[in-house]
Amino acid sequence: MTNPIEATNLSRFFGDLKAVDAIDISVASGEVFGFLGPNGAGKSTAVRMLTTLLKPSSGTARVAGFDVVKEPSAVRKKIGVALQDAAIDPLMTGNELLRLQCVLHGLPKRSGMKRCGELLERVGLTAAGDRRVGTYSGGMRRRLDLALSLVHEPEVLFLDEPTTGLDPTSRMALWEEVRNLNKDLGTTVFLTTQYLEEADQLAERIAIIDDGRIVREGSPASLKSDVGAPTLRVDVSESDLLSAREAMSCFGEERPARRNRIAIGLVSGTTGITDVLKALEDAGVEIHHVELDEPSLDDVFADATGRRLEGGQV
Repeated sequence: MTNPIEATNLSRFFGDLKAVDAIDISVASGEVFGFLGPNGAGKSTAVRMLTTLLKPSSGTARVAGFDVVKEPSAVRKKIGVALQDAAIDPLMTGNELLRLQCVLHGLPKRSGMKRCGELLERVGLTAAGDRRVGTYSGGMRRRLDLALSLVHEPEVLFLDEPTTGLDPTSRMALWEEVRNLNKDLGTTVFLTTQYLEEADQLAERIAIIDDGRIVREGSPASLKSDVGAPTLRVDVSESDLLSAREAMSCFGEERPARRNRIAIGLVSGTTGITDVLKALEDAGVEIHHVELDEPSLDDVFADATGRRLEGGQV
């Protein structure tokens, strides 16, 4: 079976600007795929090409088995799209907008009414269904936008920075909706985001894009493990520093640390903590505090590009 999203050497130029530069993307059926990068990296441009809203300058892409240039109408019937800058009429109610979407997709009236109710319940907006959208909070609007993109039960769902501008509570609520959607219906999700935690929480695989090019790709765990060992930090008394340094030296290279603390790159990972603590105990070192920091996706981005991900912190 063909993967629901396949792109080869996909590019888009605006004059001399290479917004997307020869990227390859392959997303498996039922996968949540994260497209992570800073503002202006090319994320939204890539989504617009994959959703037939923008023609590629070169390269090819197939979505739901159809060519995005040669068969755009067929692609649109199979996908749902929730764009960051989607316009929703503030004078209409949530119910009215959903019914209109059902009509546009050719659903019979009775089926459309049932579908509207199901979708409002799914995104937690049943009580607000008859309120005008102008009274909705930002989180409620994004959840309604998600419901609108699901009216025709799409095979592939594109979410373009769905939580930008939302408060932490609304962000986590939307994350839960995406998880449930993928789990319950097996929907393939293509998620663009600039938030490290969002990509880490939701995506099974991630592609990191910077300046129009993909610089890293893989599962969050594998990408972080490729950066290096986690950092183990142990606080001890000043009098025990030398003994602690000697006891810990065989478990990994020493890393910079503040006063009265020894830090190493723990090669064996979390499973090695017990061995380090035993070695310190055998050396007569009194331990005041222990912490282990795993590499983050920000570390991955920094390793690939030489800088931190702007806007990466939630």
